[in-house]
Amino acid sequence: MPVSMTFDDLKTAIGNGTIDTVLTCIVDMQGRLMGKRFHAEAFLDIADGETHCCNYLLATDLAMATPDGYASTSWESGYGDYIMKPDLSTLRPVPWLEGTAMVLCDVIDHHSHAPVAHSPREMLKAQIARCAALGLTPVMATELEFFLFEGTHDEIARNGFKLQPVSNYNEDYSIFQTSKEEPVMRPIRNHLRAMGIPIEGSKGEAEAGQEELNVKYDEALATADHHTLAKHGIKEIAHQQGYAASFLPKWHKDRVGSAAHVHQSLWQDGKNAFFDEGAPLGKSRLMDHYMAGLLKYAGDYTYFMAPYINSYKRFAKGTFAPTQVVWSVDNRTAAFRLCGEGTKGVRVECRVPGADMNPYLAQAAMLAAGLKGIEEKLELSAPYKGDAYAGEAREHIPGTLQEARAALLGSDMLREAFGETVITHYARAAEWEIEEFNRVVTDYEIARGIEKA
Repeated sequence: MPVSMTFDDLKTAIGNGTIDTVLTCIVDMQGRLMGKRFHAEAFLDIADGETHCCNYLLATDLAMATPDGYASTSWESGYGDYIMKPDLSTLRPVPWLEGTAMVLCDVIDHHSHAPVAHSPREMLKAQIARCAALGLTPVMATELEFFLFEGTHDEIARNGFKLQPVSNYNEDYSIFQTSKEEPVMRPIRNHLRAMGIPIEGSKGEAEAGQEELNVKYDEALATADHHTLAKHGIKEIAHQQGYAASFLPKWHKDRVGSAAHVHQSLWQDGKNAFFDEGAPLGKSRLMDHYMAGLLKYAGDYTYFMAPYINSYKRFAKGTFAPTQVVWSVDNRTAAFRLCGEGTKGVRVECRVPGADMNPYLAQAAMLAAGLKGIEEKLELSAPYKGDAYAGEAREHIPGTLQEARAALLGSDMLREAFGETVITHYARAAEWEIEEFNRVVTDYEIARGIEKA
């Protein structure tokens, strides 16, 4: 499989005319790629240096509005610059765009020249460093679930957002239905693989028009990079084929939502430190402490896995999205599922994140909770057995963005892990989403009350 390009590879490709454009990107709070298109020859001049972007890119919402209330940037401060410093280890081709390569950048403060603390990639790096101090390497895998709709996003917008999935029945594991979708899914798999992302395969998911793309596990930062690039690529490739790919967690009240489950383990000296052959279920004491941290602090970090109003519509009984903070063994009704019991591949899967998660933030928050569990030597409760939707509630996952924001603000664990300024920054992002939603009159309100109220 092709790997990321070296800088010498890029220079050769520019010299022979294969590459003429370099996308120079940062990852924003929403997990999207933002940046510039450089003429490739001009990129060579800044590749080992820097370029700049407006610092509002880490203080906007989904619609690129510029809310007030952020300490890091504002109209009053004049919206200055951040430094974008290319991380040449992320250099890679973009096979679905002619003559194009891309690189991810670190975000640096223009004045202090220190990394920007609330940059998603920097937040994950900080938690990886905490692991490294303990001699541990976090290994993760994320699943990408999404819907394919007829027509491009531009066409859907012009049509008043009337959505028609590409199929009309639950296509979970269906080979026949997914064969019809191969004009979209085959180039997605092949282009991303050629980009250097270790795509394993795709399948139909548990709803009409729903897909899942699987990427091989890797170290946490690489996994977040792979997830972000794959999500971006899926949208662009689907558009090229005349379809719209959506990662909205819940597009219809009667349809199953889209998740982004995160599998995680900690490794030491090249081996899975969560594995203990002689222990029950093959899980080590380290894994017990880590999982206990995930459970204890689940409410604290839910915002980083469900950042929008719509995110919470997904948590519903009988939809494979969890509602209770429990762990279980190979049980898809629980928020945390122990996978690979008794094997060297033993790991924990968190089923809380929706498809709208930012993978850097979600992984960083879970690592923070798991590491706190290790520090506190927390004891892991007994596994939950049976239907976690039907059982007596132990602790519910926050049911609204308001609840999740309150838990975020009240979390000493996250404040210790990320710092006060980062917590208040993302709490403001959550508050803005709530403010924006609360001022909108929805179609539901009109249909329900225009005559009857």
